[in-house]
Amino acid sequence: MEKKLRSSAIQFGLYIALILSGFTIVAYAINIALLTKWWINIALFIAILIIGIVSISKSKQLLEGFISFKQAFTTWFTTIVVGILISTAVNILLFNVIDPSAAEAVKQATIETSVAMMENFGAPQSEIEKAIVLMEEQNQFAVGNLLKSVAWQLLFYAVIGLIIAAIMKKNNPEFA
Repeated sequence: MEKKLRSSAIQFGLYIALILSGFTIVAYAINIALLTKWWINIALFIAILIIGIVSISKSKQLLEGFISFKQAFTTWFTTIVVGILISTAVNILLFNVIDPSAAEAVKQATIETSVAMMENFGAPQSEIEKAIVLMEEQNQFAVGNLLKSVAWQLLFYAVIGLIIAAIMKKNNPEFA
């Protein structure tokens, strides 16, 4: 990957990291239960998609309007990796070093949100109790769990990136 494309992708990755980490820190400071809201996670997902697409567009512009599938995907994936890795590092630092009790607060908020959702869908009480036991046993902010989450997120975004790269590629006819 050319140096200017890599620099551009890293810059957009830093934007993703700023948005994700900024949200986590603001939610931590204001109301930790915000970390359990599904609609916020959808908004963050959309922001990541938009920034990734803009990153590819910027690379395409740097390449004078043409970008190969490989260049588009590499730009996308570099942007996503930088953003997610920095955000995960912030989560590890915040929930394992600075304030481990915050992880417990998020867990309790997650349990409350999940129970309310299950009750709204009419789940039997026995199933709700099983779900509570499973959630109480897990620590979603343990370093190992966060790293597993990173792996799954990168796989998920890689698949999306393959689709977006295929859509956005534009080969230079001079080299065809």
